[in-house]
Amino acid sequence: MIEVNNLSFEIDGKQILKDINLKINKGKIFGIIGPNGVGKTTLLRCLTGIYDGSTGNIFYDGELVYDNPKVKNKIGFVADENIMQTNFKVSEILKYYKYSYTNYDEEKFNELNKIFKIPTNKFIFQLSKGMKMRLSIMLAFSIHAKYLVLDEPTSGLDAVLKNKLLKIFVDEVFENDTTIIISSHHLSELERICDDVAILDEGVVSYENSVENMKNKIKKVQVAFDEPVYEEDLDLKGIFKISKVGRVFNIITDEYDEEFINSIKKFKPLFIEEIDLSLEDIFIYKVDKEDNNEKVFK
Repeated sequence: MIEVNNLSFEIDGKQILKDINLKINKGKIFGIIGPNGVGKTTLLRCLTGIYDGSTGNIFYDGELVYDNPKVKNKIGFVADENIMQTNFKVSEILKYYKYSYTNYDEEKFNELNKIFKIPTNKFIFQLSKGMKMRLSIMLAFSIHAKYLVLDEPTSGLDAVLKNKLLKIFVDEVFENDTTIIISSHHLSELERICDDVAILDEGVVSYENSVENMKNKIKKVQVAFDEPVYEEDLDLKGIFKISKVGRVFNIITDEYDEEFINSIKKFKPLFIEEIDLSLEDIFIYKVDKEDNNEKVFK
């Protein structure tokens, strides 16, 4: 298990992360999503022990990650930008990994390379962005990491490779009980593979839940009434967005259940229509502070 306890991170007097608390269970795929510039990459670099928090700690199975080679040996990290020496050949990077990681498996790298097709005789600077990302992913998997921390891992990949990669993630968890933490702007991809998701907004975790619970509990409900009903009348538990077009109310709730529906029925509605939301819809409704969402989803 990974435990993030009261983690804050400050640089040059600016607070990037504020009192982050997370528990990530073994053998799960955990998604971290949020707008640009809210601290997702900083959080991932703290999770890999690259950065030390200003306050708080991160534990892997009870051991601190920062300045701990034993724990870091179990972590595979894929950055959102190339962090390898560009004047090295791919073959030289492979040698570096062989000497640096006790569990490096050249055979596994070669098996993955049958899919991703990276020429090992080329210099890093000769590779495209997508090829560099593929190389980083193969290296992370080839060390038999117990934990994989991935920052925008599908960036620069075509649709076919993305699909293959997502399957590899799921297979890795199923076959080896690996824990994967992944940050991505491609929310439809995360919806397919993640067990749990946390929304990071302005340096804090604003919402966390399993994907299954989110889709069951967060709903859009359209309802119209015969008698006059006003927004202030619908002050029901769990409503965090509400708007009205004509006689139809558009309600977004994160407490959707039979009790919620019965509360609406007290106002004698003409109809109630439940609309399922995708992870992307949920993210927009949770993060967007403006009341213009209905225009987006028309």
